[in-house]
Amino acid sequence: MSPKDVSSGSKHSTGAFTPARILVIIIAILSIVFIVENTEEVEVRLIVPLVTMPLYVWLIVMFLAGMACGAYFFRRRTK
Repeated sequence: MSPKDVSSGSKHSTGAFTPARILVIIIAILSIVFIVENTEEVEVRLIVPLVTMPLYVWLIVMFLAGMACGAYFFRRRTK
């Protein structure tokens, strides 16, 4: 048997669906449902201008901004 064939016996999931990934998928799905349910027009003040757009557009923009920030701060660092 090669060393790759022997299991280490650790309790960590190494598959595609780890508990953390499942949690992220659930949060993403709930976010998408929340965005789809909120379609009315809202006014948002962007420092000075007052902009009227559907709420789902603002929610999508904030969701993408959050994803970009998360990807930036939690990306894997090379040694």
